[in-house]
Amino acid sequence: QVQLVESGGGLVQPGGSLRLSCAASGYTVSTYCMGWFRQAPGKEREGVAYITTLGTTRYADSVKGRFTISRSNAKNTLHLQMNSLKPEDTAMYYCAAGSQSYCALGIGSYNYWGQGTQVTVSS
Repeated sequence: QVQLVESGGGLVQPGGSLRLSCAASGYTVSTYCMGWFRQAPGKEREGVAYITTLGTTRYADSVKGRFTISRSNAKNTLHLQMNSLKPEDTAMYYCAAGSQSYCALGIGSYNYWGQGTQVTVSS
């Protein structure tokens, strides 16, 4: 069955970096739209970034220029490199996969979700 497992979260100081990973099983990540989402306490889950089957990427304005989404096809994993982290980036981060012919930042475009990994940015 399809499973997504995130890792790499933790506590980091403002301005620091973290690299999140999403290990996929039951399917090949390069054949799905893959996205990263985040949800802070009391907030709606929001799209952070996605990558299409062809490698096209899109980012939320709040993370553009700081975050990079990528795939490691040989390892069947998805990554999110997060640089210049800010306290407002603090959230639970989720990996998601969608069997769509297109990708989007909306949660409705995704069929499968990971359990989440916590990212806390604080001094």
